Amino acid sequence: MFNKILIANRGEIACRVIKTARKMGIETVAIYSDADRNALHVEMADEAVHIGPPPANQSYIVIDKVMDAIRQSGAQAVHPGYGFLSENPDFADALETAGVAFIGPPKGAIISMGDKITSKKIAQEAGVATVPGYMGLIADADEAVKISGEIGYPVMIKASAGGGGKGMRIANTDQEAREGFQSSKNEAAKSFGDDRIFIEKFITQPRHIEIQVLCDAHGNGVYLGERECSIQRRNQKVIEEAPSPFLDAATRKAMGEQALSLAMAVGYTSAGTVEFIVDGARKFYFLEMNTRLQVEHPVTELITGVDLVEQMIRVANGEKLTITQADVKLNGWAIESRLYAEDPYREFLPSIGRLTRYRPPAEVASDTHAVRNDTGVFEGGEISMFYDPMIAKLCTWAPDRARAIEEMSRALDGFEVEGIGHNLPFLSAVMEHPKFVSGDITTAFIAEEYPDGFSGVDLADDLLLRVAAASAAMYRVAEIRRTRVSGRMDNHERKIGTVWVVSAQGRDFKVTIDADKDGALVRFDGGATLRVEADWVPGQSLARLNVDGTPLVMKVAKVPNGFRVRLRGADLKVLVRTPRQAELGALMPEKTAPDTSNMLLCPMPGLIVSVDVQVGDKVQNGQVLCTVEAMKMENILRAEKAAVISKINVAAGDSLAVDEVIMEFE
Repeated sequence: MFNKILIANRGEIACRVIKTARKMGIETVAIYSDADRNALHVEMADEAVHIGPPPANQSYIVIDKVMDAIRQSGAQAVHPGYGFLSENPDFADALETAGVAFIGPPKGAIISMGDKITSKKIAQEAGVATVPGYMGLIADADEAVKISGEIGYPVMIKASAGGGGKGMRIANTDQEAREGFQSSKNEAAKSFGDDRIFIEKFITQPRHIEIQVLCDAHGNGVYLGERECSIQRRNQKVIEEAPSPFLDAATRKAMGEQALSLAMAVGYTSAGTVEFIVDGARKFYFLEMNTRLQVEHPVTELITGVDLVEQMIRVANGEKLTITQADVKLNGWAIESRLYAEDPYREFLPSIGRLTRYRPPAEVASDTHAVRNDTGVFEGGEISMFYDPMIAKLCTWAPDRARAIEEMSRALDGFEVEGIGHNLPFLSAVMEHPKFVSGDITTAFIAEEYPDGFSGVDLADDLLLRVAAASAAMYRVAEIRRTRVSGRMDNHERKIGTVWVVSAQGRDFKVTIDADKDGALVRFDGGATLRVEADWVPGQSLARLNVDGTPLVMKVAKVPNGFRVRLRGADLKVLVRTPRQAELGALMPEKTAPDTSNMLLCPMPGLIVSVDVQVGDKVQNGQVLCTVEAMKMENILRAEKAAVISKINVAAGDSLAVDEVIMEFE
């Protein structure tokens, strides 16, 4: 077995590999850029080597720099994680030349299957059904428009060397095909060092289901069930689960056998994933093969008990698989939620900054449920603009899907992240969405269910009542604490009232609180009575309560006369006031936001790639104004109405903060 391996990656996947290597008694080497000098993966590894400036194309994907780190450290093998150099055949070739083991597939398999164009041709020759498309190289935007028209809109424009949603666009018109081709090409060059593009038919109402395969160098291979990855935003997976709620045993077997046959045909070794598009009749089409470990691999590990990273290391060491297909049993249900530094209230645009609070839920592994959090950050750390915005992958397992969803909802409610915008509220909202709960999902789920973006959710009446009762009981505790503060007491403790008005989500609840040493009975006008029990004390940001025998977890922050309460995708201002205070409060005017309708504000911290208009230009609704790059993704900003440009405050190359004024209109 190897004594030392280098992880040619960063963030949560580097930390994930380190954990398994440590369990196997293998020393680890981290690599890091200037931006990652104090990163968690650097701290966790046994040693670390600096490789350059923050941009990935000057550090993490520069093969010579990674090879130099290998030589400095004396590592015998390299795990590439995913992204960066994980599917780069030149990197695999450089390792082979240097006599260093690659913890991944052979160079030939990477070339054959890692390239989307080549892999589709091989799949077609092998008789595997593929999505209609143009597999040749596309020279320019004009040719992209011509090919798109021949295939028929909508089409998917994809980077040949792409992955993780980078370099992918859906086009419904010639204009979108032209713009999408150039943006995909730019993103592909920056993310992968390969700007080749191909185009295929975009199948409407599809489900994205993938098969995990594992093969050794001795002709053995298994498939480890499937993962449902249909909850996607901008072609980036957000929530994954295993198994799929859609597949039956016969389809699972057929997809698994086909995926394994394809892997064997190209001499594949290590862990890999064959992705399919599946229609409503369970007819599946080969999409691509990812010749690496997938981001969502933990859900497969949770339902099979197989440590995929360990198996990859053992296969790279020349060992035979000890698992046969008959040994593979799918146990229970697992769900993964990807926590991103993206603000759902700003159309999921990237957010950067310091994590002023980062408290994930406690990890659990029992026969009844499990909570797992794969992360690469820590409280006080920085979220950089240079890399993927993923903060963590929160996973839950339970014996069945309904309980796995409930475990995820509770875990998300108990996950504290402050200092940056993040998608926790959105993840919670999806867990509560009837379509997701039923399993009736497609890759269009987010676009169809949140067509105007995400603006939070309203709690159901029964949950709102529980939140109101909990808030009233907590406020009473806070008021008792406040009256005991030095200087606020006379000879007799100030009396705390028992009648309050709780205002939340546009509704008022008049309640009476009867407290005892173990909790409080909260009686609502109208008859409902809920018992609240908790050990919460004022100042705690997470409240774990029991309301009428059911657990309730809320993130809470003090505001005048109440709390800011966050749970299940809702962000509420809950006021708890005396009847007189509530009466007077109803007379107070609402504060209005300033008018910024004549300005284009930067929606995220980022870099201005181009400014496409000039002062004095008359622009129309939908016209491109500028392009902003953040976290390796290009975002095109368009005019929302006809106007005249009166002032431009930026130029290409400028770095902007969120809400900085880019230009103004007459």
